[in-house]
Amino acid sequence: MEFFAMQTKPEVITEHTELINSTNIERIVTGRDAALAKIEQVIQQLIAISQLTADIGGGNAADWAMKQGHRYDCWLMEKPEKAMPAITRNIDRSLWRELMLKSGMLSLMDAQARDQWHQNLEDGDLPAISEANILSTFEQLHQSKTEVFERGIINVFKGLSWDYKTNSPCFFGKKIIINNLVTHNRWGFSLTWGYKRDQLADLERMLYLLDGKAIPDNRGDISINLMNHIRENPGKDVYEDMYFSIRYFQRGTAHLKFKRPELVEKMNDIIARHYPGMLAREECAPYSFRLHD
Repeated sequence: MEFFAMQTKPEVITEHTELINSTNIERIVTGRDAALAKIEQVIQQLIAISQLTADIGGGNAADWAMKQGHRYDCWLMEKPEKAMPAITRNIDRSLWRELMLKSGMLSLMDAQARDQWHQNLEDGDLPAISEANILSTFEQLHQSKTEVFERGIINVFKGLSWDYKTNSPCFFGKKIIINNLVTHNRWGFSLTWGYKRDQLADLERMLYLLDGKAIPDNRGDISINLMNHIRENPGKDVYEDMYFSIRYFQRGTAHLKFKRPELVEKMNDIIARHYPGMLAREECAPYSFRLHD
């Protein structure tokens, strides 16, 4: 698909050979295995040294190597059979996180999918780092990237409230209304934290991808830009960028107008593929040509 051109250029697995420009899978695996072997050697050496100091009355490593109050906070102080599985999981977790960031796959995921991925990382629900596991994992992700991306659009669409006429239950229109995006008090507006904020960032991410543009760092996405705009312009109630015009209200709702109808059409094409009978429904008839008005 056209909108994946940006993703396939520098940062995805290509066939079974390379990952992300200069990043070499063999180097990652070899370095990881060598590091784990050296860590185990360090633990064995600490055990020997600890025994030596204990024999002469100087205490063991837990006595002289740890800060006060942190006696049992270091895996290096544990026996290898207990320490090495935990240390291996921690290293592998960091490596999977780095590989996912560099692969570009996280940028295709909506907030819910990213949360699930991060939860899997925390739970250790990922295979050990090896060449075979990296290749098979990213081959599966690469093959499913269109599905992942389209699911993100569908989830944003399904997350809209149908209490407003402008939020068509059939597809994205020229304008959508988002509940509880802002709050207002005597000091003015502020952007809320939580799902609605993630929903807005997800929507922006989809438009960037459909537009073939690099996705901004999350420190510069629409949620951050809108928050800064609200803070720096307390007397204003409108935000503008290249994709959106957003007017927000004291009751917490925000009216979001799309500036790039051709990108909205692409999102609607995806929705139509997933729900092919949608426009045939009676309640969708008034919306069938909304974007062409």
